[in-house]
Amino acid sequence: MSREILNLKQAAEHVHLEENELKHFAQRGEIEATKRGDDWLFEHRALDEWAQRNLLAANEKGLREQHRVMMDENRRADRASWGVADLFYAETIDLAVQAKAKAGILRDMTDLADRGGKVYDPDGLFKELEAREAAASTAIGEGMALLHPRFHDPYLFEESFIAYGRSVRPIFFGAADGEGTRHFFLICSTNHEEHLHILARLAILAHGTDLMERLDAVETSEDAIAAIRDCEAEYRK
Repeated sequence: MSREILNLKQAAEHVHLEENELKHFAQRGEIEATKRGDDWLFEHRALDEWAQRNLLAANEKGLREQHRVMMDENRRADRASWGVADLFYAETIDLAVQAKAKAGILRDMTDLADRGGKVYDPDGLFKELEAREAAASTAIGEGMALLHPRFHDPYLFEESFIAYGRSVRPIFFGAADGEGTRHFFLICSTNHEEHLHILARLAILAHGTDLMERLDAVETSEDAIAAIRDCEAEYRK
């Protein structure tokens, strides 16, 4: 887990913001940073956590702008065809999660992710999920929560994937809209850039498409993957 220090230019590139925009957040105390001469210094891990919180709290307009910036970067890196649907697998999807409260959801989703055999440390993952929810809820409204470790650790997983669980009942998960949450996505990524892309893509699909309604209706894991793929394709048009 990196504790390296980034200067303003490096930090802005890391979180896909203009330097002046990130400096503004630092000056207002909205992000942990230290002024050193004419520059600002950011601790890598704290910056990652802030970027994740910022994405989850963004409105649809903010999500669209963040998503546009990331897609531009994907095109420049010849990754224009990248999509989250390719990260879902039938064995790590459960359409009848039985948990009745947040702690149970975190345990059930950890066990679900571990079914695929790509989680190196399930207990460590569970503790990271608990720490993340203790810091701030990952429920973003629309009945969706985007579970992920508090601090991105590429060594938790063999490769990147997303586990999806649909609860049999709405769970109070701390969403800002006060509604219960039924759709739980556990993001298991080995790459920080990809991790932020996944957060942005899933959030924009929740707010900008009818993905949640489609997932309410699916009956098989394959149908769930198809619904995600279709919404993603429609959003790109």
